[in-house]
Amino acid sequence: MVLRRILLLLALVSVTSPTLAALPVAIDGAPLPSLAPVLKEVTPSVVNVNTKTRVRVRSPLLDDPIFRRFFSVPDVPRERVSQSLGSGVIVDAEKGYVLTNNHVIAGADEIAVGLKDGRSLEAKLIGTDPDTDLAVIQIPAEHLTALQLAATDELQVGDFVVAVGNPFGLGQTVTSGIVSALGRTGLRGLEYQNFIQTDASINPGNSGGALINLRGELVGINSAIFTPSGGNVGIGFAIPSSMARYVMEQLIQFGEVRRGTLGVFVQDLTTELAGAFAVDAGQGVLVAEIVAGSAAEDAGLQPGDVIVRMANRTINSAQDFHNAEGRLAIGESLQVEFLREGLSQTTPLVIQSVPVIDGAELDHRLVGARFTGLTLKHKQQNLSGILLDELAPRSRLAREGLVAGDIITGVNRQRVHNLADFTQALEEKHGSILLQIRRRGRSYVARID
Repeated sequence: MVLRRILLLLALVSVTSPTLAALPVAIDGAPLPSLAPVLKEVTPSVVNVNTKTRVRVRSPLLDDPIFRRFFSVPDVPRERVSQSLGSGVIVDAEKGYVLTNNHVIAGADEIAVGLKDGRSLEAKLIGTDPDTDLAVIQIPAEHLTALQLAATDELQVGDFVVAVGNPFGLGQTVTSGIVSALGRTGLRGLEYQNFIQTDASINPGNSGGALINLRGELVGINSAIFTPSGGNVGIGFAIPSSMARYVMEQLIQFGEVRRGTLGVFVQDLTTELAGAFAVDAGQGVLVAEIVAGSAAEDAGLQPGDVIVRMANRTINSAQDFHNAEGRLAIGESLQVEFLREGLSQTTPLVIQSVPVIDGAELDHRLVGARFTGLTLKHKQQNLSGILLDELAPRSRLAREGLVAGDIITGVNRQRVHNLADFTQALEEKHGSILLQIRRRGRSYVARID
């Protein structure tokens, strides 16, 4: 009797053990959810981007002719090769176009793309846009798979997303999460910002990789992480595919992004300003200044107007306005909706190209030796000011932190619009000078003693 029970128990264990040890393939007849089918279609479109940059290294001792003569050292600088890793997304299989981040390939002498199937292909640079941190490169179009770009206007907070990239050079890696926020701004160094925030793990090397939805469509290009330690803390940022599409098309067509301007300067509506103009805070942007002869002036806009919609996009902040303006092609017609004295009005206008005005170089006899090494061949930007075109590396302004590409918008709290304003503001100024500087969409003050 006892023996029979033992044999029965062993039989039950042998029958039930495999079932208990394995996960079920279905629950109530339905298969378990899995991202595997989507990723099987998507991952061939995500590539690894490897770059090499050659930097000429020169020892300070080589600047001493006595040292070179005594030690018979040839005056030939050495070369150092730096490498970096990132990711990219194939967006056109027929022509071999790959979308990635500008900072992944910036300054690279060689760009190589590694495909999931093991191939390594040499890439050609098509164009870059540092203002959005995007770039397009091209590889031979043979047996490629491209990702379809999604309409990110439909993306919502809480949507599931998947990040695919090459973190830390480990090889292709997939992480998942949700959309944590939309329209994020405030990252340093970028002029146009409208980031998707996600908690999908994004680490160094993921830059340029894909952020996809559960349909396998590209919703963003992974660009940056917020981290106090250098690793992922659940706050990653991706450039929306709608912005990426516009930049990509411009880079492919022109090799650069040709942006136009309305010729209007705007500012955020604070609570105090909103009350003064009888609008809700966070609704629209205040027109602070109109450029003479601009599209905005031709359309009848005036300082004090509150722009609430532009090109069918709701405008809630100066960054919203700047992003919308940056996505408008030169010659494009659009409608601008604004409030004037509480009344809603609409006016059409046509986007103009940014005017280029060549002016004389700075007369240092008028402004003093402190500005030696500065060249202002004036190029007007979307905002008023003058472009710092060239700057000698060892000049006083360079030592104070100014760099070529800075835009000087004011001198001693006095707004400057052109070279004449700048020269006049500096005449007979012998004490400290405060320069208002705009760099990559952010404002700074430099003190020149």
